[in-house]
Amino acid sequence: MTGNAKGKKILYGGDYNPEQWPEDTWEGDLKLLKKAHINILTLNVFSWGLLQPKEDEYDFTMLDKIMALVKKYDFKVFMATSTGAHPAWMPKKYPDTVRAESNGLRRKYGRRHSLCPNSSNYRKFSAALAGELAKRYAGYDNIVAWHVNNEYTGMCFCENCEKAFRIWLKDRYQTIENVNKAWNANFWSHTYHEFDEIVVPGALSEAHMRWGKMKSFFQGLSLDYSRFMSDSFLECFLAEKEAIRKYSKDVPVTTNFQGIIKQLDMHKWAKHLDVVGWDNYPGYKEEPAAVGFRHEIVYGLQDGRPFALMEQSPGVNNWDEYCRLKRPGVMRLWSYQALAHGSDTVMFFQMKRSVGSCEKFHGAVIDHCGRDDTRVFREVADLGDELENRLKGEILGARTRSDVAIIFDWENWWAAEYSAGPSSHIDYMAETVRFYKGLFKGNISVDVIGTDADFSKYKLIIAPMLYMNKNGFDEKLRNYIREGGNFVTSFFSGYVDENDNIITGGYPGKWRDFMGLWIEESDALPPEEKNFFTYKGKTYEAGFICDLLRLEGAESLAVYGRDFYKGVPVLARNRFGKGNTWHVGARADDDFYRDFLKDICMELEIRPISAAAPENLEVTVRENDNGRFIFLLNHDSNEICFESDMTGVDMLSGNQITAGKAMTIPGYGVVVLKQNR
Repeated sequence: MTGNAKGKKILYGGDYNPEQWPEDTWEGDLKLLKKAHINILTLNVFSWGLLQPKEDEYDFTMLDKIMALVKKYDFKVFMATSTGAHPAWMPKKYPDTVRAESNGLRRKYGRRHSLCPNSSNYRKFSAALAGELAKRYAGYDNIVAWHVNNEYTGMCFCENCEKAFRIWLKDRYQTIENVNKAWNANFWSHTYHEFDEIVVPGALSEAHMRWGKMKSFFQGLSLDYSRFMSDSFLECFLAEKEAIRKYSKDVPVTTNFQGIIKQLDMHKWAKHLDVVGWDNYPGYKEEPAAVGFRHEIVYGLQDGRPFALMEQSPGVNNWDEYCRLKRPGVMRLWSYQALAHGSDTVMFFQMKRSVGSCEKFHGAVIDHCGRDDTRVFREVADLGDELENRLKGEILGARTRSDVAIIFDWENWWAAEYSAGPSSHIDYMAETVRFYKGLFKGNISVDVIGTDADFSKYKLIIAPMLYMNKNGFDEKLRNYIREGGNFVTSFFSGYVDENDNIITGGYPGKWRDFMGLWIEESDALPPEEKNFFTYKGKTYEAGFICDLLRLEGAESLAVYGRDFYKGVPVLARNRFGKGNTWHVGARADDDFYRDFLKDICMELEIRPISAAAPENLEVTVRENDNGRFIFLLNHDSNEICFESDMTGVDMLSGNQITAGKAMTIPGYGVVVLKQNR
């Protein structure tokens, strides 16, 4: 699906649901989509109720017609299995197939994202349908990938899941004594004597809302339940994949992640996906760096293999609080941002607006008016023409080489945000984005990696709020630093083991030797309160969590400016072996992350992609045998002018760019600069 660029095009298209429209409209739709340079259609996403009207009956009549027509018009197909929403007969006859909420109430038939991942009936019927689809359509040479389910998400708290969870725990811990030890179960008389005493950690047991966030009274249990739920959904995926593989041996099989989905350990899932796919729906207030960071998470899931952008809106998102239109040029800009960060596809939800139900006002290539002269249609067609006739597939398979990596870990995400302290407003994603944004502003290329990645490839590794020190991780990190690696971390890092039990002896636990410090206390400040510190003559704010550092060989780089801990170190550096570590003991403002990380990168000779490009211009790079491709993305409505330090040809305009000469990028504009290798 992705890879060598020879003879291939960027896949451009997305979800098309002709079953929601009269048959006599289909051919007209396809003609319009051809006019927009669409070359791939995601079909059959939500058709289970049509495909299997009864338990023992399949009906592929409509899908056969759709597939024949799509083939006639020479479209590639991303074939979905339709298992993301039940047919109505299934919950009626098999109520175990729908999930129970945290409060114990089982859902009835309706909406989507309702499956119980541990229902044997759901698994049986979903795998059977996937197999029937593969058996029937595997011979279609225009199917380029299989799309299992749709946007897996949520959790189930039913009796089936409770029983399956106990089996999962037996496999993980072997004995109930090991469970008690892992969960520190003597706390609040939680000691278990039999596995069947363990209940799911829903609202009837351990889960509770605190300050608008779901928390747990018993974090070890809730952490393991999060692991179990992710594994359970993965088993559902694998059952469908296995059914498909009986008939379709070589076509890639994947699913589409609903953004960076917290409930699923995407690192673990990525090992089982032939290509990673995800859906990107930025909010109207989101910063470009936050969106770029999410793309980088996806890019890093398979060690830098190109991914598939499977959904974005061509126009408006209809589920937002304020359904704000994408301004002219923004759809194109965000499409190129995906390509700039490693996607080999540009795909949308949806090709045509539905006339009814909850997505009828969501943006589409073909609007309710059915015309080819709407603003959105014209922008989609222009982008399609540009991808087809300007880029020509040259960037396919291109990769990024980075000297800097940021660690992002799902189990850490779960554990940190289940925590009952030091603040109820812990936001792991936001904290990592702060560091990424500092590098983003400096045009420094960054990979986002997991804890099991190869650290030796990087000059600098950053791990903000890495609360959990998994078994063996500290030794891996210690060896990396000792041999010349460089490591930056922040407050609330290194505190607990993989079971969310404190590593005693002073925070940051097993990191104390290479960090050269310990943390005596941490002060959690409400938003209206700030401390401050001065670093290299410039004053920055300090807030949220303020670590009070006790140095054990580390050097203080900055101290707090007020309160009873005035003069106590907030920023420290330690030299360990051939490498260095830095601890950022408080949340600072954006300027600090930019300045601080720039200093480190200069010292380590980590160079920006462009030293001349201003910080409000996003700059990324991808490389393959065809050349080096530098993406310059203007996320502002105003033009950006600067003196270029790059030479090459803009693939989109054909203009020659020369170092030392002025370069202007219009508002929401894009340049893809090609350089020969």
